[in-house]
Amino acid sequence: MRPGARNLITDVAGLKVGNAEDAGIKTGVTVLVGEAPFVAGVHVMGGAPGTRETDLLAPDRLVQEVDALVLSGGSAFGLDAASAVADGLRAQGRGFSVGGQNVPIVPGAILFDLLNGGEKDWAENPYKALGAEALEQASEVFALGTKGAGAGATTAGLKGGLGSASAVLESGLTVGALVAVNALGSVTMGAGPEFWAAPFEMGGEFGGLGAGRHDPAQEPHPEAHLGAATTLAIVATDARLTQAQATRLAVAAHDGMARAILPSHTPFDGDLVFAAATGARELPGDFEALRLGHAAACCLARAIARGVYHASPAPGDRLPCWQERFGAPGN
Repeated sequence: MRPGARNLITDVAGLKVGNAEDAGIKTGVTVLVGEAPFVAGVHVMGGAPGTRETDLLAPDRLVQEVDALVLSGGSAFGLDAASAVADGLRAQGRGFSVGGQNVPIVPGAILFDLLNGGEKDWAENPYKALGAEALEQASEVFALGTKGAGAGATTAGLKGGLGSASAVLESGLTVGALVAVNALGSVTMGAGPEFWAAPFEMGGEFGGLGAGRHDPAQEPHPEAHLGAATTLAIVATDARLTQAQATRLAVAAHDGMARAILPSHTPFDGDLVFAAATGARELPGDFEALRLGHAAACCLARAIARGVYHASPAPGDRLPCWQERFGAPGN
């Protein structure tokens, strides 16, 4: 494997990502949209998920493709972001055709960022406007860190953020990951700067620090920072997959979350992975699905570290970002 040209999920041709943030509220929205509808699956391993239209991603449902996926801050309030994306896509003539009416299919998931120091006393739910802005900003190139759904994200002791990474397999298939890291657990080892995802790093993409030393006797103390919860991710590929295969890809990708965040999948997190498949390339053989799953997990681990690594400071932060505590930006 090697990183794609951008080292972003948009190395999967036909996909774009848009971000919108509100610095005062300390929150935001991220949208993944395809040039055409794409097959999608989902798998939830956290104990406190918040979702929209994820039931229809099961392999036995009528609708087999979606138009976009939305990740949002704001807890339950953030579910409103997907409504704006659906409105925008309908205006473009996109959507599942039902009796002459187009109904865009836009599953979404939310993370909890209501206790991060931002101004939450809004008179009107801000997430619909943020969703519309994120769709308008959709592009093949986008920034990482304190952006989109990662704008108000936190982890155990450090700011979280929006991360992405990609890989090209020997077969020529491309895999990418996009993640909003807002975890109860830690992305770094103990008090040091080293990332749990270090064994999977490519080309110094999050500092090239190597692996640190872990004290196996150290226990997590989540009661000290309840309110920082839920890591939301999307893994994508240009392979042609069924909805069942996309679901298995999402399942496999959760390994990357467990490699990069300790602890992960807790009762207080709503950890979730969407999988997207554009279908541009045939799956070469039976074992390529295994390799896709492995690549998706590796990409997700790298994306999680990159999201925290690229986070930037902002007024009112309750936690420092990685760069403030450990050093200047690198790659």
